[in-house]
Amino acid sequence: MSDTSSTPDTRTPAQIEADIKRRRENLAGTLDEIGVRVHPKTVVGDARAKVASSVDHTLGRAYVGVNRAVSDVRAQFVTEDGTPRLERIVPVALVVVGVVGLLTLSTRRRRG
Repeated sequence: MSDTSSTPDTRTPAQIEADIKRRRENLAGTLDEIGVRVHPKTVVGDARAKVASSVDHTLGRAYVGVNRAVSDVRAQFVTEDGTPRLERIVPVALVVVGVVGLLTLSTRRRRG
């Protein structure tokens, strides 16, 4: 595009036509790109991709947290060489059996 100052445009008509044609093609390409970007399928696809990425990130963080918690609990009940720590397992097992027994009794009393 020429400057609007006092200097005259020295381009030939063929150069001006070529410049107009090139600008039209650039504009058409830009409009096509905008059309693709705002097309409903593109918008939905982009939204799905963002959600999937967010879910993957959240699930990854949750997995790491759960894995760490399981490792911490496992370390409480198993030694480093893999043998069970009976001094910790037996009391926990007794508590679990007691709680299950109490829940069973309370359920039977409500029904009967």
